[in-house]
Amino acid sequence: MLCAMMVMLLGMTGLTLDVGKALFTYKVLQATTDAAALAGASALPSSSATTTATQYSAVAGNLNARANLPNVSMVSGYPKIKCLNTITNAGITCGTPANGNALQVKQSIAIPLTFMKVLGFSQLTMTASATAAAKGAQRAPYNVALIVDSTGSMGSTDSDSQCNTTRLACALAGIQVLLQNLSPCSPNLATCGAVSNGNVSNPYDRVALYTFPSLYSSTDVQHEYDSSGTTPQVNYYTDGSTGQYTGPASIYKILDYSSDYKTSASTTTLNPNSNLVKAIGGVPNCPGMQPLEMYTYIAGVIYTAGLDLINLDNSDSTHKGVVVVLTDGDMNTPAKYMPNADPSSGSYASSVKQCAQADALAAYANYYNVRVYAVAYGATDSGCSTDTSGITPCQDVQALASSPDYFYSDYTSTGGASDCISASHPSSNLNQIFTQIANSLSTGRLIPDNTT
Repeated sequence: MLCAMMVMLLGMTGLTLDVGKALFTYKVLQATTDAAALAGASALPSSSATTTATQYSAVAGNLNARANLPNVSMVSGYPKIKCLNTITNAGITCGTPANGNALQVKQSIAIPLTFMKVLGFSQLTMTASATAAAKGAQRAPYNVALIVDSTGSMGSTDSDSQCNTTRLACALAGIQVLLQNLSPCSPNLATCGAVSNGNVSNPYDRVALYTFPSLYSSTDVQHEYDSSGTTPQVNYYTDGSTGQYTGPASIYKILDYSSDYKTSASTTTLNPNSNLVKAIGGVPNCPGMQPLEMYTYIAGVIYTAGLDLINLDNSDSTHKGVVVVLTDGDMNTPAKYMPNADPSSGSYASSVKQCAQADALAAYANYYNVRVYAVAYGATDSGCSTDTSGITPCQDVQALASSPDYFYSDYTSTGGASDCISASHPSSNLNQIFTQIANSLSTGRLIPDNTT
């Protein structure tokens, strides 16, 4: 009897140990599968989303590979990008180029058994699956600095099939899409409530609007949104904070951080009473920002917007700082339009190496955790005439971005270089580009595998 009981006892012990090992392994496998799905979904709509998901998997050589998870493999056909109607109806669109709004990952592992071999089971194969939507998880609120090129070239017509109006109007239409996807107040609120000084009572995503060339006075700033149609007077380029000659300093900021651009987080309708919405052409019969005749110099506005965000972040740790800059990247301002600028140093503010200056200041902002998105609009393969390094306008805009993942390009616009393409986001449609930027400000969330 004792021998028979010992066999049963050892069998139960072996079953407990093997099953316990299997349960532990499955929990770790599922956690790494969740991580891979979330990472991949957050990269949507980029076509690199599947690559990102694999990088965060537990397959050997990837970021979640673990010693206690040997021989993990990705199930054939996965990671898989999906376009799900349920979350499309909830506002998470299937953007290009991936044409999906969700991503599914399946991983499997075969673990060797020890005591269960007595019963004829040498190994156990387990599979874990996870599906994540491109966005929808609760995230931190943002302070978003929009920098829009309004130099004279933006008044020319972009005659490609995607817009076919002035370049500035095309750009502002894209920015309207961005605002439609931001949250002026907490997504949990049905309405954002009363507005005071351009902000709701508990602002969530706050947006400021900057431009270049710089404006001459506060009256000229108002003409960018007061529906008068009066063309603002421009100023010479100077230091955005102190000025470098006798006269008014450069004014790059049109509107300070505000959150009245929508009346609730759930709607996509912009608030016609918002000065911000008026400035970006979102109100009928209000022309908004206008193209202004002046050469291009971006370093001043990058410096001003970046410093504003750094100061905001120091005083408010709840909001993250983001810069979104749209330009063709060709900085070429003659020294006579930059009074008293250093003629030789190439450091801000100098009349030489103007492209390099802007890139250095963007990197400085990124050092202080201010993420910089850069949109090349009609950037060319030649320009940056004040630089001697051979940098092109396309390369200049790409260097403004905090990383290649934050670089976008409308390379099909009139006059743009056909090879100025973002490897991470090859779409050239401005509305889609700004939708992708809005999506990247959110984070993915896990959803049931059977979501359709």
